[in-house]
Amino acid sequence: MNNLKYYRTKANMKKQELADQLGIHQDYVSMIERGARRPGFNLAKRMADLFGITVDELFFCPIQEQNVQSEEFI
Repeated sequence: MNNLKYYRTKANMKKQELADQLGIHQDYVSMIERGARRPGFNLAKRMADLFGITVDELFFCPIQEQNVQSEEFI
């Protein structure tokens, strides 16, 4: 599982907008979000840079936002 859809929607970006910025097809964005395809490192790095995060955060780490919010109330 990856976090591409999470970061894309958090940035209020449509699949087509992301695809246009990266020079890829919208269907490829959909396949990556579903886990049906994996981007090469160069594309993954461009995606991560676009969202201001690391490749690890985009593709390998669970989203921590929920944990941060719950810790504030402890």
